Amino acid sequence: MNFTYFNIFIMAEYPDEEHVVKIIKTENVTHNVKRFTLSKPVSYVFTPGQATDIVINLPEWKKERRPFTFTCLNDWPTLEFTIKIYSDHEGVTNKLGSLKVGDELILHDIWGAIHYKGEGVFIAGGAGVTPFIAILRQLYKDNKIDNNKLIFSNKTSHDIILKDEFTKILGDNFINTLTEEENPHYEHKKLDADYLKEKIKNLDQYFYICGPDAMIEDIKKDLLELGVKEDKIVIEEF
Repeated sequence: MNFTYFNIFIMAEYPDEEHVVKIIKTENVTHNVKRFTLSKPVSYVFTPGQATDIVINLPEWKKERRPFTFTCLNDWPTLEFTIKIYSDHEGVTNKLGSLKVGDELILHDIWGAIHYKGEGVFIAGGAGVTPFIAILRQLYKDNKIDNNKLIFSNKTSHDIILKDEFTKILGDNFINTLTEEENPHYEHKKLDADYLKEKIKNLDQYFYICGPDAMIEDIKKDLLELGVKEDKIVIEEF
């Protein structure tokens, strides 16, 4: 479904929520990814993997609405978003990267994204890992991480988001591959059908995919060709 059409449909069918929240803290996660800690509206509830549309609460940015995934858990006293900052152009994330403690954002409706359906393999490219952060944190908190795996593809080792935390949560089931850096601590392979065949032995489990659109399409096609059933492949729902 076209994302713009979806938003228009939702706004037509339901009252559009607006919550003004303040930035409590910002910090770098990697060289181009920032963690934003925000005040939390009363009785605010979401499902790990869900997202909301965010607007910067400044007059000149009020029409610029972008989707971001929650990376916190519901029982946290604050909200958290982990956002890649594209500083090479004057867009929303570049402006977000310049905001300070006390600045305001507007949160809209909570929607779709990726829902956990059962044990499986999470496959992420770069900042596409963000919907998986809250899901894996919740599973770990509930002692239900079981044999879930994360296959994470990045350009370089400096791009790996939450490396230490994912290692703590998943141990050897946190699998990294780099596409533009040869590093003795990581694999240096493209995330393609051959790589998936090498890493995945059980095709009767869930496969969660998030990243650039082209990557999602390619990985889904590769999984289907390997014999994974389509209802076992989970991608973003709009």
